[in-house]
Formats: sequence, C-alpha cells, structure tokens
Amino acid sequence: MAKKYNKYEKARLISARALQLSKGVVPLVRTNEINPINQAEEEFKKDRIPFDVCN
Repeated sequence: MAKKYNKYEKARLISARALQLSKGVVPLVRTNEINPINQAEEEFKKDRIPFDVCN
C-alpha cells in the first residue's frame, strides 16, 4: 500500500532526488526525460524514490 504524502513531503522527496540525479546518479526508471526534476517525478509516480519521510 503506497503512502500518501502531503504536498510539502512530495516536494521535498522529488527535490532531493532531482539533486542526486543532477549530480550524475543513475535513474531508477527508464525515461526519455533529460530534466532531473521530471526524472524524479517519474520515479515518484512509479514509487521508486529510495527515500521516506519520518514522522
């Protein structure tokens, strides 16, 4: 069951992953996107971002 994130948590997860992708980390999903933010959004949609939000 996928966790529901609020808009702030979602933004934080995507921005952290986009920073990693911009530094040259290999993407976890195949995509034609070049922009790291769009790549991170694709990973988020497919539940592949390797982070979680701790409460």
